[in-house]
Amino acid sequence: MQAVADKTLQACILYTETKTGRIRNFEKAAVRHGKHEGIYYDDSDVYKAIEAMAYSLKTNPDQAIEQKADEWIAKIVAAQRSDGYLNTYFILTDINKRWTEMEKHEDYCAGHLIEAGIAYYNATGKKLLLEAGVKFANHIDSVFRMQNRHWIAGHQEIELALMKLYRHTRNKRYLQLAQWLLEQRGHGYGKGLYWDVWKDPGYVQDALPIKDQTEITGHAVRAMYMYAGAADVAAAVNEEAYIRAMNVIWQDVVGRNMYLTGGIGALEKNEGFGKDYDLPNETAYCETCASVGMVFWNQRMNSLSGKAEFIDVLEKSLYNGALDG
Repeated sequence: MQAVADKTLQACILYTETKTGRIRNFEKAAVRHGKHEGIYYDDSDVYKAIEAMAYSLKTNPDQAIEQKADEWIAKIVAAQRSDGYLNTYFILTDINKRWTEMEKHEDYCAGHLIEAGIAYYNATGKKLLLEAGVKFANHIDSVFRMQNRHWIAGHQEIELALMKLYRHTRNKRYLQLAQWLLEQRGHGYGKGLYWDVWKDPGYVQDALPIKDQTEITGHAVRAMYMYAGAADVAAAVNEEAYIRAMNVIWQDVVGRNMYLTGGIGALEKNEGFGKDYDLPNETAYCETCASVGMVFWNQRMNSLSGKAEFIDVLEKSLYNGALDG
């Protein structure tokens, strides 16, 4: 943790604040003026960096790191709209297009905001970022679940974040939203690049309802984050159909689509899965974040079942794929 504080966090700060426009995007969004820099999911990297700062501060208090996080949080909160919406890409490009492109990671960024807010509150007792995450979650719930407006998260992550928020607040609204988002999948509601151009709903695990899925498909990180969130929901509401489906999918991942190291997502072209047993050595993609997702999912599967086999896979993914990233 000391090495992370001394080296990794400093690199995160440098690249987030100076070498890229990620923080500048929030400054511009706060005044509703300026050109967006970078790509549409860059907000999430700021939130991930703050979450990392929070975990470091928990065990390695550092006034300079905390002060830097507070500076960023003030800029983030200043950019949030009065209705709770917060995404610098759409605020700076065309706010009228928000929530019209399912692949544009708005909900993914929201999930990382929520996680960062919870982590920073747990580390410092400061609520400002957490309150911003709550406002954004409430906005999403009001726009979608409460209006029964169909929506498929183009990059899953918000589901597990909402479950963290549910456990933190004990407000069932966030559990209900997480479950609703998961149950949207597999019914043909998807619209946008992956569905209309690529014709590949399986890329985002949207070809079938989760309860009916029997094999791993598509983008590895998306899949792992979704199944981690589904496991959280299953634990909260005792959803046996989710548990059955995930046990079958887990066997498919581990038995036919995982390297000896625990790496998953062999193919570069989709950052994910191909045919069973298609595990080339020279071109193995195996993203670090896919291994992180395997850690998340297997930890939850172990909590659901108590079976050691999930921890065996977790350890492979953690030591060979996650920590080396």
